[in-house]
Amino acid sequence: MSRSLPTLGLIVRVAAATIWLAAGVAKATELDQFQAQVQQYRLLPAALVTPFAYTLPFVEIFVGAYLLLGLLTRGAAIVACVLMLAFLTAQAQAWARGLSLDCGCFGTLVQERVGFWSIARDVALGLPTLVLAFCPARLCSLDRRMLGLPDQFARRPGPPAVSAVPASGEPVPAAGRGRLA
Repeated sequence: MSRSLPTLGLIVRVAAATIWLAAGVAKATELDQFQAQVQQYRLLPAALVTPFAYTLPFVEIFVGAYLLLGLLTRGAAIVACVLMLAFLTAQAQAWARGLSLDCGCFGTLVQERVGFWSIARDVALGLPTLVLAFCPARLCSLDRRMLGLPDQFARRPGPPAVSAVPASGEPVPAAGRGRLA
C-alpha cells in the first residue's frame, strides 16, 4: 500500500487541478455571463463586481495550473481552500436569504440553483485541495524536480528518535554520540 501512496497523491493533485481549471475556464469563456452571476449574489459593491468577475476565473486557472504542474503545491492548495471557503460562504448566505440564483461555480457549464446540494457538491469538490494543503503530493511535480521537496504522500514513519541523554541523566559528550558501546 505504501508504494501506491505517491500515485494516489498524484491522482488527488490532478483531480484538484482539473476541478479548478474547469471552473476557471468555464467562467473565463463567458465573462459577461459570470459577471451577471456574481451580481445576483448582491454581496459586493457595484464598483467591485466587474473587477472581481473578470479576475476570479484567471485566479482559478492559475491555481489549477500550479496544482497540475505541482509547483508551490501547498501554497496553491491553501489559496484554493480559501477560495472554496469564500464560495461556500457566499452560497450559504444566498440560500439563507432565500435568493433563487444559479451558483455560478462552473459558469454556464453546470447550472445549479444555490441550495443544500450545490453546497454539498462544492464541499466534496473542495476535499482534494484540502488534502493537498496538509499533504502536498509531489510525484511528477516541479516542487520535487526544481525545489527538491519531498512527496508528503510517500511519508514513512521513521525509526524512533534516540535520546542524547542516557537514563542516568548525564549528557553524553558530542564525541560519544552515535557510537555503540
